Amino acid sequence: MSASATMIYIVDDDASIRRALCRVMTTAGFDVRSFATGEEFVDFGEFDTCGCVVTDAQLPGMSGLDVKHWINATHRGLPFIFLSAQDDEETRQSARDAGAVAYFRKPVDTDALLDSIRWMIGTPAPTR
Repeated sequence: MSASATMIYIVDDDASIRRALCRVMTTAGFDVRSFATGEEFVDFGEFDTCGCVVTDAQLPGMSGLDVKHWINATHRGLPFIFLSAQDDEETRQSARDAGAVAYFRKPVDTDALLDSIRWMIGTPAPTR
């Protein structure tokens, strides 16, 4: 699977983080869709199974963890990577219990995030 065939869904209530992550993903060759809330993402409903979700764990309203539980219940199988500014053991454990592929503390190391996505989809990282 190539990066260009992979859709990355960004879900974060902070517009500057959404823009930055979209820019990083687009530059890396991924297709990107972004959402400001968990509800907006769920309502979108047109998920490409060749992709993943990068979401803030603590969103207002429907949290990133709630979104992951919804995806799990609907059998869509999209892998999730969680981001959080409030890094604590409870949040990390909840992400693991929900089936997170990875968990990053904000501010996120974008190279490490891209490496995780590439590992997940089986695409080698470019030589830096």
